[in-house]
Amino acid sequence: MRKALLLAQRAEGKTRPNPMVGALAVKGSRIVGTGYHRRAGEPHAEVVALSEARGWARGATLYITMEPCCHWGRTGPCTEAILAAGIKRVVIGSIDPNPLVSGKGVRELRRTGVKVTMNVLAEEAKKLNEAYYTFMRTGRPFVTMKAALSMDGRIATGRGESHWITGDKARAFVHLLRRRADAVMVGIGTVLADDPQLSVRHGKEVDDEVNPLKVILDSRLRISEDAQVLRHESWKTIVATTNRAPERKIEKLCSMGVQVLTLFSRNGRVNIRALLTELGKRNVQNLLIEGGARVFASFMGDHLVNKAFIFLAPVFLGEGIPLFRGWEARKLKDAPVLTDMKVSRLGRDILCEGYLKQ
Repeated sequence: MRKALLLAQRAEGKTRPNPMVGALAVKGSRIVGTGYHRRAGEPHAEVVALSEARGWARGATLYITMEPCCHWGRTGPCTEAILAAGIKRVVIGSIDPNPLVSGKGVRELRRTGVKVTMNVLAEEAKKLNEAYYTFMRTGRPFVTMKAALSMDGRIATGRGESHWITGDKARAFVHLLRRRADAVMVGIGTVLADDPQLSVRHGKEVDDEVNPLKVILDSRLRISEDAQVLRHESWKTIVATTNRAPERKIEKLCSMGVQVLTLFSRNGRVNIRALLTELGKRNVQNLLIEGGARVFASFMGDHLVNKAFIFLAPVFLGEGIPLFRGWEARKLKDAPVLTDMKVSRLGRDILCEGYLKQ
């Protein structure tokens, strides 16, 4: 199963909106077939592994990181392929939370005499697709917050300068986070201050194949038509605004291919919960928020952050811009806690990652 999980990870960032899945067919002590789901619309992991195994699959054991599907989508049911191949036993990492499957695949296999073993390395299997699990349960994206801080908790100088607080290795890791995400979100303040591309890059090369959607929170549509985030793949950019936005600006952005979402405002700002619902309708399962301070505060104040990656750089900025602007924990007992925390070193910087318990 560990080998199957490693196989599944090879397609990180490419299977959306499907989960990452890996599979191995084993005959005796020999692996006779391996496979993983490469991208949506292509054969599932089970089918790839069975095709490689060919006749060796009869009487073999199939290890799969997630329950096989039993319905028609872009491809046929994997349960049918398993039965046709003559697999004797199936070992599954985790159940598929998709209501179209969710236990039905296991029942179909057992009903036809296939021995099924469930929940092998279940926690690891679920964590691999944690965004998929959250999305299937709530209909909204799994929200990850990424922030780069100075040692005294500032994300920028008082004048808004933040390029670059962290070093090369930390910035390279951010591109890995973007690769995992279905969408990357920033506020208009970040766009005006930094003019980011919000793309996935390897060195200087942009990887269009895995570029996520770009989401800009802009309640009054202050974004410039020349902003970098609009220049490249404008059709992959969503600008979330309110009824305070000028109609002419909306029409202009739409003519450029930009998706403009006009949502109800909340205290003059875009309603975050309504936006997450809209992103869920667009199959956004994994949302990465990258700033700025008011965006972080909005998500934290509404208890919407699932996971956080906090980079600490060995610099001090004094009276700069804090991580949160407009939110505070009024009592220590009510403060969100970072759990299952891991601490690692990335060059000169420290990375703290964990889940938000609120």
